[in-house]
Amino acid sequence: MREFAYERAPDAGAAVRAAAGGATFLGGGTNLVDLMKLGVAEPERLVDVSRVPGAVEETPGGGLRIGASVRNNDLAADPRVRERYPVLSQALLAGASGQLRNLATTGGNLLQRTRCHYFMDPTKPCNKREPGSGCPAREGEHATLAILGWSEACVATHPSDMAVALAALDATVVTHAREVPLVDFHRLPGEEPERDTVLDPGELIVAVELPPPAGRSAYRKVRDRASFAFALVSVAAVLRVEDGAVADVRIALGGVAHKPWRATRAEEALRGEPANADSFARAAEAELAEARPLRDNAYKVTIARNAIRSVLEELV
Repeated sequence: MREFAYERAPDAGAAVRAAAGGATFLGGGTNLVDLMKLGVAEPERLVDVSRVPGAVEETPGGGLRIGASVRNNDLAADPRVRERYPVLSQALLAGASGQLRNLATTGGNLLQRTRCHYFMDPTKPCNKREPGSGCPAREGEHATLAILGWSEACVATHPSDMAVALAALDATVVTHAREVPLVDFHRLPGEEPERDTVLDPGELIVAVELPPPAGRSAYRKVRDRASFAFALVSVAAVLRVEDGAVADVRIALGGVAHKPWRATRAEEALRGEPANADSFARAAEAELAEARPLRDNAYKVTIARNAIRSVLEELV
């Protein structure tokens, strides 16, 4: 690990001032420190924002405002989250061990980098790490990587569980300068896979806001072992049924794209339709019709199809 300058910020304003001229914000460090140890990330300056005050607070209308420094365990255990947004609590608990959740923060969770094998290995070329160097994953090891929204430049997936739940909840990311809908916060790779989010340099996440609950919700994660592992496919869903028909639905997928994938085609196919297994199956097919699996990850299409249907059936 290379040497770096370090400063701890007592509040958001001090953090933004300290980052002026170029710096990397440090939350719980559960992802960034790993990347620094590997030599993947080599920041010259770190501004520690883990002590910036943050809490879970009620907002007018019945929503919640979650401070960026709130720890994942505290958020998952908050009674308001467990009762009104179970999809978020379930996603957080599925995301990592209790030790990691005690350190990881809300803001830091949103900024996780991919766990693609080539990105994590500085001896291998990777457009995300070194733009223009190539994407060996497309022809190499890609069994766990993207089936939706990938480009010739990158087929990596976003690793966060929490972000998938927030996408289904229509959350908003609040920075010190603006508000960004969660569904627009992360980017598809395009020709700039090195850019994971729409954040500008020095822009600090200060909170995430949740609108009032819109229906029953649940999160399901499919992984290749029972212990904590990144999702092969995950599904976050919010469903409201009236008189046997789908009045409103929001679905997001994880483990399938460079960002949490909002399943808008499935949502459109479901609204107004009977809330039954046949409708759910047709909606899943509509969403996955645009999937472009690589040589070794077509199995994800089947998993995603089944997971969408089963989560919606569970909510009914």
